Amino acid sequence: MDTSQEINRKLLDIYPDLVEIRRKIHRYPEIAFNEKKTSGLVLDYLESLGIEAMSGIAKTGVVGLVKGSNQGRTVALRADMDALPVTEENECGYKSCIAGMMHACGHDIHIACLLGAANILGKMKDRLRGNVKLIFQPGEEGVGGASFMIKEGVLENPRVDACAALHVWPDIDVGKVGIHYGTIFASMDCFEIVVKGKGGHGAIPHDTVDPIVTGAQMVSALQTLVSRRMDALSPVILSVCTFHAGTAENIIPDAAIIKGTVRAVDNETKKKIPEIMESIISGIAASAGAKYELIYKKGYPATINNEKVTDIMAESASKIIGTGNVNKTGRPLMVSEDFSYYADIVPGTYFRLGCANKEKDIIYPLHNSRFDVDESCIKTGAGILAQFAVDYLEKQEI
Repeated sequence: MDTSQEINRKLLDIYPDLVEIRRKIHRYPEIAFNEKKTSGLVLDYLESLGIEAMSGIAKTGVVGLVKGSNQGRTVALRADMDALPVTEENECGYKSCIAGMMHACGHDIHIACLLGAANILGKMKDRLRGNVKLIFQPGEEGVGGASFMIKEGVLENPRVDACAALHVWPDIDVGKVGIHYGTIFASMDCFEIVVKGKGGHGAIPHDTVDPIVTGAQMVSALQTLVSRRMDALSPVILSVCTFHAGTAENIIPDAAIIKGTVRAVDNETKKKIPEIMESIISGIAASAGAKYELIYKKGYPATINNEKVTDIMAESASKIIGTGNVNKTGRPLMVSEDFSYYADIVPGTYFRLGCANKEKDIIYPLHNSRFDVDESCIKTGAGILAQFAVDYLEKQEI
């Protein structure tokens, strides 16, 4: 029996337990850095397998280590644990029991997949040529839990040589995966512009400095940053998502507040954007006689997959689910992921795990109140992660 056959056979045995773990986590979702019940469940499971584990990293993170019997490198596998502030509308036996919280991004599945891989790898450690670090991370949803884990040394002792992760994807049918070369996810920044004018009567606009008109011009002009200042072959998105000003229909307010997000697929382009925004905004403000403040918050870098590590992931996925179920692409997606912090330090790869099943009406997008998955994707995800760890450690020359 080859390794992939052995992994798939072991998965059949542990699959019911993994489903139950997923459902337990789904019933009790916890938001960023509050994943106490979840991390306790993870720690208990790892310890039940005899896997060395530590908790309390970056508040609620857990790290396990499968030590191979043979010396070699260390590969890290990561799962995020936090839920979202969403009220679940599904009617199922494992519906969220916590008001206003839901695993609407599938992190419960990610945990189940990594625990499944841990179970399998723990039973194969006599054949591992190195170590597998199991990272269960808090706070992926917009707060950058990965960066806190890294600051607390998660990539050291032993030093990690490569890393991998997955994300359930409702645009891909269950049993299939998407493998990406190059950038898979864009960077994520956000901004706030405070336009400071001079308020007054709506019937006497010449005695005012109108922040609404000035802000509207800024919104329009900022779109030229994408269309005229950026390379069309390096996609950028600048979206204004809120515009707040005024309290009555006949009063020109003193200020307007504009907020939005910026995405880019390469980190060099990302660095240029704040300066260009500043030049556009300052010119409009000056022409209107207004003042302004630009608050630009840098978020996650772009998630860029390492080619050699991704080659191994594609090969591993093919062993588990067959080449015909592995879709390879170089097309980036404009959402963001804090796995990028790991992949900026060590070679990494991130893949999309199909979870859709139209026959079961499992079709809703991520972050939707009716999001759900075909739970058989747990077998696919756990199997591929385990196979990848084995394959990466075998290829000592990479």
